[in-house]
Amino acid sequence: MADRDFTPAAGKLAGVGSYDALIRLFTRENRWRPQLIGRIDPRPGQRLLEVGCGTGTLAIAAKSLCFEAEVIAIDPDPQVLAIARNKAAEQGVEVDFREGFLDQQSFEAASFDTIYCSLVLHQVPPETKTELIDGMIALLKPGGALQIADYAKQSGLMRGLFRLTVQMTDGVADTQPNADGRLEELLRDERLQISQPDGSLATPSGRISLFSRTRK
Repeated sequence: MADRDFTPAAGKLAGVGSYDALIRLFTRENRWRPQLIGRIDPRPGQRLLEVGCGTGTLAIAAKSLCFEAEVIAIDPDPQVLAIARNKAAEQGVEVDFREGFLDQQSFEAASFDTIYCSLVLHQVPPETKTELIDGMIALLKPGGALQIADYAKQSGLMRGLFRLTVQMTDGVADTQPNADGRLEELLRDERLQISQPDGSLATPSGRISLFSRTRK
């Protein structure tokens, strides 16, 4: 289904099978993932969407916290989706995994209570960052939550580590805007308001930031 180029989950220099191990090693995921899940906070009857779900770790965690919530997770990479589906089956969790990009999905506007993504926006071209943020906002119900964890503005030591790790695997053209603060600019959209304080965590691959926004 994916008919255009994308950066693989583990970057261009590593195999998909190494993604989970690399995330554990370089991002301190045991610190930021629980924070992100806490912000997602799935509730019975809610409809959740994950954009760029990778190997399904967050989608499975969200569904495991609330089996009465509907969790849909999309990704353009069939290889990571195969891993995600196997993980979900092994854990007895039902997640609706779908292949493709956000603009290839037939979702109704304002139809999700929560939309979230992690470590996705730094990998995509500058124009796609804008399109993804705009698309996710459009799919949120009024009062719905947008939760993002990603590499945002980098400075000092964190910028150096980001250059030596993320930019070595994902390239500079797509990642540099995030390091320069582009994500923060996009999240100042007039349709959004801050719902929780932003947070960040220093990691061996740069600073990962968490953003919580609510659709007005």
